[in-house]
Amino acid sequence: MVKKVNWIKFDRTLRRRGLLFSPLEVRRQLRILPSAVSALLHDYTRQGGLVKLRNGLYCFADAQPSELAMANRLYAPSYISFEYALAYYHVIPETVYTITSATSRPTRAFTVADKRFEYHLLKRPAFTGYGPLKINGDTILIAAPEKALVDYLYFVDLKKTSLNERLRLQSLTWSRVEAYVKLFGRSSLRKLVKGLR
Repeated sequence: MVKKVNWIKFDRTLRRRGLLFSPLEVRRQLRILPSAVSALLHDYTRQGGLVKLRNGLYCFADAQPSELAMANRLYAPSYISFEYALAYYHVIPETVYTITSATSRPTRAFTVADKRFEYHLLKRPAFTGYGPLKINGDTILIAAPEKALVDYLYFVDLKKTSLNERLRLQSLTWSRVEAYVKLFGRSSLRKLVKGLR
């Protein structure tokens, strides 16, 4: 027999854990069978209490998470990097509308709630240089400024994007930049970075 969970219990239990959740998290928190989880998520989404962001990720309709919190959970493991992080740190002057992230999984892109999320594959030794940062009340995994720059320049070096001529590099610590460059093991990247100093 499938255990029924009413909306009040569902809402109270899951909301305490955060605004984003997966079917597995629902199952663990409510201690119910996978078939019951599927039925609950389907019913509460159809009734308008939940929003399905993508397969395996839901949020409450009345309290959607920030775009950056969504970016960290839509495709994990990942951290905010590249142009979006550089704009956040004011290393590039432009506003960036696509949220760009690094991942150790295959490259993917999603559009959720009219927002574009891009995830770019980095090899495992280079999947570092990020940490949690409080941004507007959310704890977000984001690259350090120097790592965001090196991630970006790696794709410039691969000719997958063009170099922004208006980089503001004065606030960066070059010893950190050079340490991150070594993780990629590319002499052409080292040369590109040396040319920016």
